[in-house]
Amino acid sequence: MGQWENYPEIREAVAKLCTRFPGEYWRKLDRDHIYPTEFVQSLSESGYLSVMIPEEYGGVGLPLGAACAVLEEIQRAGCNGGACHAQMYTMGTVLRHGSDEQKQKYLPRIAAGELRLQAFGVTEPGSGTDTTRIRTRAVRDGDDYVVNGQKVFISRTEHSDLMVLLVRTTAREDCEKRTDGMSVLLVDMREALDNGMTIAPIRTMMNHASTELFFDNMRVPVANLIGEEGKGFRYILDGMNAERILIAAECIGDARYFVEKASSYAIEREVFGRPIGQNQGVQFPIARAHIQTEAAAAMVRQATTLYEAGEPCGSEANMAKMLGSEASWLAGDTCIQTHGGYGFAEEYDVERKFRETRLYQVAPISTNLILSHVATHDLGLPKSF
Repeated sequence: MGQWENYPEIREAVAKLCTRFPGEYWRKLDRDHIYPTEFVQSLSESGYLSVMIPEEYGGVGLPLGAACAVLEEIQRAGCNGGACHAQMYTMGTVLRHGSDEQKQKYLPRIAAGELRLQAFGVTEPGSGTDTTRIRTRAVRDGDDYVVNGQKVFISRTEHSDLMVLLVRTTAREDCEKRTDGMSVLLVDMREALDNGMTIAPIRTMMNHASTELFFDNMRVPVANLIGEEGKGFRYILDGMNAERILIAAECIGDARYFVEKASSYAIEREVFGRPIGQNQGVQFPIARAHIQTEAAAAMVRQATTLYEAGEPCGSEANMAKMLGSEASWLAGDTCIQTHGGYGFAEEYDVERKFRETRLYQVAPISTNLILSHVATHDLGLPKSF
């Protein structure tokens, strides 16, 4: 197993950048569900969103651990990396499975911040996390695929130029394996919008730019097929481990934000003539949240090390994501309890972060599916579906 790199210089620089986007900035956007354009531009201009794109394509060429460091520090600073984290891993589908021509055409412009590849179109209303049952269909017509169907809970589509889209090119019932017959298309959303593709925003409890997509005879050039037709499920799976590890790192950042915020408040806040943090009933839950955070962080490091070494890491990525999301939720709950009524006040930023971090027990994969994966793959238990 390789050496773990903590990237202190990157962490320090990201933390410094985030000081330009304090709580007031996020609260204002949150109230009106506005996308943090200035924040994303600053990260793009500083090269943080292209940290995993190889140098030959204009990126920084650093491994997954560097991207984890960036996202963890964004969350720890009280900001929200969910607005742009897909820029880091979605491009991996093009990088690993795209043709030389596709990589040359898109990756340098993504690295330069000229093109945004932030949309990842997989989930559908009728299939949820059962990806093999997607119904969005792409039929070949000359030099184009004609796409019809629907996607739901697809984030950042209104703020992305390109989308990685999973479609069925062969019906499930006509395939030998249920994971066959799916293909990946790279959709130019600037051309597709109102030209076969309709975007409908979905308001949620957090400002996550979530949308529903409708495809009505949307044409996508065959030249935009990533890899081989019918092999798309495997290409999508490749990117999911990176996604889960990166989001686990975000959760560690959230958890550390909550633990630090709760600790500071418990030291400063006096009730009955002494700091509330002197009471074990206050300090023990904070200590427990810290311990769980550090345990989850160790799992993230293990998963990252395996990923960087090119080793299988499906279970480790899943475990890191589950432990990270649960640690951040516990830390957030503890932080609110420590603050009492002030924990619910907008100006303290705790309630906003609490809402944001709750998402990660549901997406990008729910806790129950992680438990199912570990039960069947690691423990040899029979599949339940």
